[in-house]
Amino acid sequence: MQVQSLEVTTGKSSEIEIADGVFGVPYNEALLHQVVVAQMAGMRSANAVQKNRAAVRGGGRKPWKQKGTGRARAGSIRSPIWRGGGRAFPGGNENYTQKVNKKMWAGAMRTVLAELLRQGRLQIIQQEDFGEPRSRLGRDWLSRAGGDNVLLVMGEVPLNLFLGLRNFPRVGIAGWQDVGPADLLQYGRVLLDVEAAARLGEVYG
Repeated sequence: MQVQSLEVTTGKSSEIEIADGVFGVPYNEALLHQVVVAQMAGMRSANAVQKNRAAVRGGGRKPWKQKGTGRARAGSIRSPIWRGGGRAFPGGNENYTQKVNKKMWAGAMRTVLAELLRQGRLQIIQQEDFGEPRSRLGRDWLSRAGGDNVLLVMGEVPLNLFLGLRNFPRVGIAGWQDVGPADLLQYGRVLLDVEAAARLGEVYG
């Protein structure tokens, strides 16, 4: 498949060949939905923690003797049936990850890359770098590239380019091996450099 690649700094474009088996496959919504849900579930932190009776402070002394008081037996004031006691089945440390086969992941990547290309939201660019790590250069480069709300996927992330663009909240920069379907859908546009497009074609083709 022949597509246009853009050199953002100069505005020059040229024809390059990309893998038709990756960027030309039909859209599979069910597969893409399943993989995106699994990827986002794996990013959940599950940091809410409740305490069981062993983790609640206090309760080491028996409240009253076992027999002779007329009251029910009690061994600790931190029992789950007491006010201020621990939870019988505390929440926390849940594992939300979902298993995704390699073939499913590869199929979802092919689907999302092909659909973004059909929608005009994916563009191939030549790999570039800035002369110095300046946000001013990054702002000018983004204006020539068509604005922010963009994800840059590169074969190798240039240092000055990364430092010049990292302060923009709606700009993402990642290596080709670090992105998944949910990452590609998070932004309005995706800019792939030539090396990243070639590597994605090799791996998922």
